[in-house]
Amino acid sequence: MPEQCTSHDHSATATLTAEAGVAADAAVTAPVVSSASRKRSAAGVLPQRAALYLLASIIVSFLAASSAPTPLYAVYQQEWGFSPVTTTLVFGVYAIAVLVSLLTLGRLSDHLGRRPVLLVALAAQAAAMVVFATAHGVPELMIGRVIQGLSTGAALGAVGAGMLDIDKRRGTVANSFAPGLGTASGSLISAFLVQFLPAPTHLVYLVLVAVFAVQAVGVFLMRETLTPTPGALGTLVPDIKLPRTVRRAVLNAAPVLIAVWALAGFYGSLGPALVRTLTHSTSMVYGGLALFVLAGVAAVATLVLRTAPPRGVMFTGIGTLVAGVALTLVAIQAGSPALFFIGSAIAGVGFGSGFQGGIRSVMPLTAAHERSGVLSLLYVVSYLGMGLPAVIAGYLVVHAGGLITTAKEYGAAIIVLALLALIGLVTEKRDVGTAVRH
Repeated sequence: MPEQCTSHDHSATATLTAEAGVAADAAVTAPVVSSASRKRSAAGVLPQRAALYLLASIIVSFLAASSAPTPLYAVYQQEWGFSPVTTTLVFGVYAIAVLVSLLTLGRLSDHLGRRPVLLVALAAQAAAMVVFATAHGVPELMIGRVIQGLSTGAALGAVGAGMLDIDKRRGTVANSFAPGLGTASGSLISAFLVQFLPAPTHLVYLVLVAVFAVQAVGVFLMRETLTPTPGALGTLVPDIKLPRTVRRAVLNAAPVLIAVWALAGFYGSLGPALVRTLTHSTSMVYGGLALFVLAGVAAVATLVLRTAPPRGVMFTGIGTLVAGVALTLVAIQAGSPALFFIGSAIAGVGFGSGFQGGIRSVMPLTAAHERSGVLSLLYVVSYLGMGLPAVIAGYLVVHAGGLITTAKEYGAAIIVLALLALIGLVTEKRDVGTAVRH
């Protein structure tokens, strides 16, 4: 989900040459790994392409499950009488659990294999849904979010690396596309189920339990894509390190990932209440619509820009992120819901392209037994960018200027983050050009 740094370990020319060599070596060895895995796992009956789609669907369902409670927070608030601070704490504890899991379990599948990690993660995710469906107060909600976060963190590295094992090009695109699709679908489907069907605090979770059960059967039937290696216990000790071959790429991508996921945190924590305030409506559908617009447009942008150079995609992401957030701030000031959703759509392009550019600039450079760990580190950066600002915003809503003022301050902070990311990219480009000339 990488540590923020600004120094370079070696010259740009040497780095670019090394990265190109790793990419070429990986391209040559990828079919060999796939062939070996087919021989090792005669029991696997799922075709490789079907396995790729299955793995992508797991990212979609896990992130759909993470956003499913978003429209329900208002219902929980009414039933249990908690404050907006509690809402953002429930949101933030999920992000913290994901971070802990990424740091301790994120590299586990590089040693045990993808299938066993995914099977356990799916079982834990189903258990979290049962906790949500039977919750009678905030403590159960917190417990469910912790279980959900731990299982999501364990699965993200394994499923993302598994897709790259099967098909590096399609896997890289799917790693960028699936999170947006999952976040968008979970938010809106949950909102419709809550608004129009019975048992609003139960039905969506029971549907997700059924989805996870079907996916577990699929994982059981797929071939393992990686030869297990010793050292699994050692991966449980947090060890944040980057392979030298991807270090520069991660340092360039990290500020962009922080900015775009801070935006996701804004829509996930404050979005529903903000939209209801602007529309003067209590509809659950409106509560889920803002996150759906942001994440849905992000998913479409990922597909449209999938063949563009990653660096250019990151620049596109920063520009549209700044423009979209600026427009939403104008909409909040003017009290215009229509302008807010237009700004959200533009910001969604920034979310999708910024995240995709970061993933695509790093993951093709990784070796097979590094993929899960590196991808987990990228998600660590992303979830730090999402979780911490959201919790701070919840505190400010209650103890500072209220919802509208906090939303304006949060939006301004996102713009500053995006501009800092832009400065980093431009500076790095100049450093590379200077190194090449000399």
